[in-house]
Amino acid sequence: MSSTARLAVDIGGTFTDLVLAVPGRSLSAKLLTTHDAPERAVLEGTAAILAEVGIAATDLAHVIHGTTLATNALIERKGAATALVTTEGFRDSLEMAYEHRFEQYDLYMERPAPLVPRPWRFEVPERIAADGEVLLPMEEAALARIGAAIRTEGIRAVAVCFLHAYQNDAHERRAREILARFLPEEVIALSSEVCPEIREYERASTTVANAYVLPLMERYLGGLEDGLRAMGCAGPLLLMMSSGGITTVGTARRFPIRLVESGPAGGAILAQILAAENGIGRALAFDMGGTTAKITLIDDMKPQQARHFEIARAARFVKGSGIPVRIPVIDMVEIGAGGGSIARVDGLKRITVGPDSAGSMPGPACYGRGGTLPTVTDADLVLAWIDPARFAGGQITLDAPAAGAAVVAAVAAPLGMAPDAAALGITEIVTETMASAARVHAVENGKETAGRTMIAFGGAAPLHAARMAQKLGMDRVLVPVGAGVGSAHGFLAAPIGYEVVRTRLVPLASFDAALVNGLFDAMRGEAEAVVRLGAPGAVLREERTAFMRYRGQGHEVAVALPDGPYGGNGAAMLKAAFEATYHALYGRTIPKLEIEALTWTLALSEARPLPARLADAPPAAAPAPSGRRRIIDPGTGEAAEAALYDRAALPPGARIDGPAVILEAETSTLVPAGFRAGPNAAGHILIERIAT
Repeated sequence: MSSTARLAVDIGGTFTDLVLAVPGRSLSAKLLTTHDAPERAVLEGTAAILAEVGIAATDLAHVIHGTTLATNALIERKGAATALVTTEGFRDSLEMAYEHRFEQYDLYMERPAPLVPRPWRFEVPERIAADGEVLLPMEEAALARIGAAIRTEGIRAVAVCFLHAYQNDAHERRAREILARFLPEEVIALSSEVCPEIREYERASTTVANAYVLPLMERYLGGLEDGLRAMGCAGPLLLMMSSGGITTVGTARRFPIRLVESGPAGGAILAQILAAENGIGRALAFDMGGTTAKITLIDDMKPQQARHFEIARAARFVKGSGIPVRIPVIDMVEIGAGGGSIARVDGLKRITVGPDSAGSMPGPACYGRGGTLPTVTDADLVLAWIDPARFAGGQITLDAPAAGAAVVAAVAAPLGMAPDAAALGITEIVTETMASAARVHAVENGKETAGRTMIAFGGAAPLHAARMAQKLGMDRVLVPVGAGVGSAHGFLAAPIGYEVVRTRLVPLASFDAALVNGLFDAMRGEAEAVVRLGAPGAVLREERTAFMRYRGQGHEVAVALPDGPYGGNGAAMLKAAFEATYHALYGRTIPKLEIEALTWTLALSEARPLPARLADAPPAAAPAPSGRRRIIDPGTGEAAEAALYDRAALPPGARIDGPAVILEAETSTLVPAGFRAGPNAAGHILIERIAT
């Protein structure tokens, strides 16, 4: 067989998902994540799914991988011992941060501790001006002393962040040459390479976070690549990035910070394709797995994009309480609300759920792996939303009595509630937590949730999607084929891509077309060198953005630019584009104020057009249910007889009324009373509220 098979792997906090695409069909598998050695589940799952199809690893054209390993290392503070080397007088900027309180009236507010403790933040006499001029040459002897101290302290990684290195990187590059005498060059991160942008604290924070996970990701990705080679896979290992693009393993090993949120980004790509296929102009992507839930807004078939992201927030949903990183990222909100989220009763006799998770070990009580605390999955099982014999494709047989005992002990007994009521309370709390996060995220972006279509995927999302849609004022939910491994399906559809950023202050009053054209030419060359490694002969698409502001403003707006080169009318073109964007955001422009562009980005990717809208399937008769069981309906809170259907048995165009449960290998879809559901022409389940 020729190398036409493609494998996608998504490692989550609880499950490792695999999707193998071969000509004419695809197969999927779901395994528990092996946290002690994450590559073990990947390699075992790869061997199993290849054997199921009857092909060898030599038949794999490539493997596309997304992982939460870097994210979890940052959240759990399990990265390498890291040092920061910075300009003399600026060692504490990492701790001073924005110099404001993210919770102004909380007397007990605690900031997240810096990833680098103060004794490991070293200063070097050197100074570069904001225009790139060298004001003070770097003292190389100081770097030699720092290198010796780093080796003595047992430090494993170093972040170098000098003032204004985004304008002139000469000192940072020389610092790396000197420090490489004391530790491997591949664990030294330069801010001029990781984040060549203005704003010192965010640049330093991003560079430190990159260095913090460098040794871990270097070992992991190297081990995974070696394991795949040992199996006979000659195709490249490609990595999903947080921006929604795919890059080479070499780039990922240098800049692992770009892999943060790589799994959820695959889900957003899947939702984007589904929105195009189904003509959905305003969508909300809802990805609920075993550990977290992710929510993304998609308008006009494009996910929201951002260049700022916070990791490990100390206060849920509160900006400024986490570790900021400046990377291209699909803008989403992530909540500690998944199937493994632990439920308990707090001191005020309230049910709380998450953000901590039982993960894959010991897992929920119903897994029978030693867990005793109730989780969302345990509550779903008590409510009979899940078939205990078919969970995760039958690989895990759930223990319903253990789930019931955990719910009773931790929630029902302390509150004097019936087990069903306690379990329903758990699901209501976790669903409301996710809905609240979606509302806040929408408002922060000047949008609303009502009237959107929810696209639900991940192992737990189809069970909770309809109820969450009710809370958010939505009438339609789309559950795609392969929803339980949705992010991995998204990996297979994502383009090879890369984004480059540069800060150069350009006032429009003195617009220098040659400088801007030269800047974009250099950025194009850097991006193309990365993209061509993964897509040698592909047609490429270029997107340019300028981050612009009125002079004196502290923040910029992202302005889409046409392709260059720019000539004498460049200033007028940028002004018109900025004013149109500014007016759309704020409803006005400010006359007679000078406009300036501060930061420029160029995103280069394979030109992959979105699919055309599918025709509607003609109405078809639904088959008889394969069975019935008593469930607790989430909308009414009452017991009801739900019809059971195998998803594969429902023909396109068929419709069934809730309450019902649609069963498949990796997940189940709950259709509450008041909703009607059935497959569309592509086999995706459309759940619609019945008009009253």
